[in-house]
Amino acid sequence: PPMPDPTEGFPHVLVPPPPTLAPPASLPGVGRPRRARARGRARRTRDLVRPGRPPADPLTNLAHLDFLGDEVDPPEQAGHTTYALDVDPTIGMLWTYADRREGDVYERVGGGTYDPATDTWGQGAFNADDISRAAVVYLRHHELFGDDHSLEMARELLRGLTYLQTATGPNAGNVVLWMQPDGTLNPSAEPVELPDPSDSADSYWLARTIWALGEGWATFVDVDPDFADFLEDRLVLSVEAVERERLDESYGTTQVVDGLDWPAWLIADGADASSEAVLGLSAYLDAGGTDAGAATALRRLAEGIAMMQLGTTHDWPYRAIMPWAQSRTVWHAWGDQMAGALARASIVLGDADLRDVAVRETGSFTPHVLAQGGPENGWLPTPIDLTQIAYGADATLQNLLASGDATGRESFDELAGVAAAWYFGNNPAGEPMYDPATGRTYDGIDTGGTINRNSGAESTIHGLLSMIELDRRPEVATWARVATRTEHVTWQVVEAESAGDGPRAEVVTPESAWTGEGQWSGGANLQLDGRARVSLAVDLPTRDRQWLQPVFHRTTDDGQLLQVGMDTPRGRPIDTGGAGDQGVTPTEGYLAVEGRLSAPAGPGEATVALQTLRPKAEVAVDAVLVQPALEWLTLRDGSRAQVLLRSFDLHRRTRRVVVDGAEGVVATTFDSLGREVTSSTSDGDSIVAVVVPGGFTVVRSADG
Repeated sequence: PPMPDPTEGFPHVLVPPPPTLAPPASLPGVGRPRRARARGRARRTRDLVRPGRPPADPLTNLAHLDFLGDEVDPPEQAGHTTYALDVDPTIGMLWTYADRREGDVYERVGGGTYDPATDTWGQGAFNADDISRAAVVYLRHHELFGDDHSLEMARELLRGLTYLQTATGPNAGNVVLWMQPDGTLNPSAEPVELPDPSDSADSYWLARTIWALGEGWATFVDVDPDFADFLEDRLVLSVEAVERERLDESYGTTQVVDGLDWPAWLIADGADASSEAVLGLSAYLDAGGTDAGAATALRRLAEGIAMMQLGTTHDWPYRAIMPWAQSRTVWHAWGDQMAGALARASIVLGDADLRDVAVRETGSFTPHVLAQGGPENGWLPTPIDLTQIAYGADATLQNLLASGDATGRESFDELAGVAAAWYFGNNPAGEPMYDPATGRTYDGIDTGGTINRNSGAESTIHGLLSMIELDRRPEVATWARVATRTEHVTWQVVEAESAGDGPRAEVVTPESAWTGEGQWSGGANLQLDGRARVSLAVDLPTRDRQWLQPVFHRTTDDGQLLQVGMDTPRGRPIDTGGAGDQGVTPTEGYLAVEGRLSAPAGPGEATVALQTLRPKAEVAVDAVLVQPALEWLTLRDGSRAQVLLRSFDLHRRTRRVVVDGAEGVVATTFDSLGREVTSSTSDGDSIVAVVVPGGFTVVRSADG
């Protein structure tokens, strides 16, 4: 769909790679040695001091990321230069993909169609998105471990990244996304990406460049002040581009999105993109940066991100910060770093309001994301794209850790143990996604639970960002290894069209499932006309009250009443009108989700009943989300266990949790802001856990 998309998608379509790029068969996953350089300048590198004692057996392994690295001696290209290019003409680069070949050997490949005659790719071999984020990996690894290799790799990637940045002319500060293997820039890639040319406007890669430059300056300001001065100049140039294209004219103005007034000044209209710039600006200012433009940009971008929160603890999207300022129905886990960025910015700016927005998401929305199955790629708004990738898993983890840092609440570290378990088996495939022996993170898990065992830059980068945080926080790392799913009760998607055609009910399959701002799940919907009534079959795992959430097209016409219930329609009907002004969106109205608590039902076969109540009603229903009032996820590792329970009920609930083999169990109850409500212990292998409305509870074996 024509919406922002991550650089590395899934599944990855393989293209013929240049045969010369394969690593030696005897050294799979090991990069080529980097030659020594004479830099021709004084280096004022201070003695490195390790910040505390690193883990004796760290999870972080940079071998595969090193393998993806390369050096390029680019030809002279107008408007592009970098630090000390006259004395050191080679710059650091990073291959975009690594495809798994026979014998568990990985081959570095670029993006798009490969042309062996010209040794070029339709997109390119290297891209700014991955180079910037890889630099952050090396910078953070150096910070934690005091590693000289990481510092040098970060320096070279930052030199390469700033070469991709346009330094002069009307697009100064923007960034060219792609580079070919010989160092030639490719500003107009195939397939076409927006903006085109890629340095002609603000972009995700501009935001990620700001992230890397901010963290780079924070590291090098003490290590190499000359290089830090250069990075600061380029950071200022990037901020000036954001000011020119977004903040100067658009700050303080809003755009109408189906009745909502949303910020018009976010980078690439994305709270997700803007959050990555906020991470860099926060790092720069927190380390003592003094540029006034950077401080202003940080506050304004953070303010815009904070405006994007929707829902309540019970109403979709459950206090999520939405990623795209041109749709109120799209959420995706990839790039969902908004809460973490706001938490970091709240510390730097001393702004408790930003912290509170972050905590409302991580205390309400994130527990549901974890309990229902993990960081999925597309709720549009029905959970459609169930693909899971490291970009989403890392974002979820970083949000929780940042919220814990900003509040001091241990609840977020406890949730982080569940989130990080994704890398070790708490996922739809039930298998590890990260290999500590090689440093590879696989490229994703598809909707059917199959792992794509390629290991490209984006997956590797975000896996390592997570591992660095686990090495920094050994208690979270311990619980991340408790990762085998043994019990899972959560929502189900029941497609409305499964009812089939009937009296006043017709299955409609639109030409395109994508509406421009949302998507019909299953590619179809059920059109209910007049006083229609249909029943949908569902198999419930346990007896419980159900929070029924129909997904329907909300129109601008009031009085279109839809009633929903278990077995029979009941309760206050839903008015499917009142969409508000269309504004900047491409279609009138939008796909909406609205919930109703219904009677207990199950276990086993049950029905969800839908009924329209007006003679001239016209309601298009996409699906019904059948959500038990209490959902939970149980993870085990031998006698160790961690259980997450999340409540959609309106009243306090209890549930007995049994951990076979445990010599003691601890249950801690938190409200929807992560504040502790109560805690209890048991000397045996079971405990009665309390869950408060909209809150969550973590139960752990005491011998963990």
